[in-house]
Amino acid sequence: MGVPVRGFLHLRAGPGGDCLILTHGAGANCNSPLLIALADAFCATGLAVLRCDLPFRQARPHGPPPRGSAENDRRGLHAAIAAMRRQISGRIFLGGHSYGGRQASMLAAAEPNLIDRLLLLSYPLHPPQRPDELRTSHFTSLQTPALFVHGTRDGFGSIEEMTIALKLVRTRTELLPIPGVGHELVTKRNRDAVVQIVVDAFQSFAADARSDQ
Repeated sequence: MGVPVRGFLHLRAGPGGDCLILTHGAGANCNSPLLIALADAFCATGLAVLRCDLPFRQARPHGPPPRGSAENDRRGLHAAIAAMRRQISGRIFLGGHSYGGRQASMLAAAEPNLIDRLLLLSYPLHPPQRPDELRTSHFTSLQTPALFVHGTRDGFGSIEEMTIALKLVRTRTELLPIPGVGHELVTKRNRDAVVQIVVDAFQSFAADARSDQ
């Protein structure tokens, strides 16, 4: 029995086109304000957007992922990609906030031709106040171009730490710092502005074919 796909599909007008799959962090679900705002904004540009719950969240409404759930969560993302390929003729982009972004990047590293671009929001480079526990072991295998969006006050990794870590990735990456915000990336006051910055940056990143080998 396959891993179920659960979420909300935002459809753009007209046939064809590209698709962005977005998923959530360890303490959230696909109804997080960040994902909803991004999905609405990207859909307005012409993308189809699926914001989906990872399998651990489908199994329990609250709490962090249980130990050992990451592999199944990646299977859930794989199932979401397969579902959208049956509906979308264009490119498939994959993104996520924090834990969701980490699982997206690990899936892309394991299957280099699975998707076309990554959008990684607040990548959890290391646990807060534990900078030696880096979550970068798969970075050298990553071949999918990736845009990293990161707050300048993120306790899961500083901009300087992210800059150093991205040197491990052998394909094209960009780091988009968001000044004055932490791991949550947006607040009620800055949400619209940050979302527009992310949408504009990713549109440019996805359209740029330089150094994709």
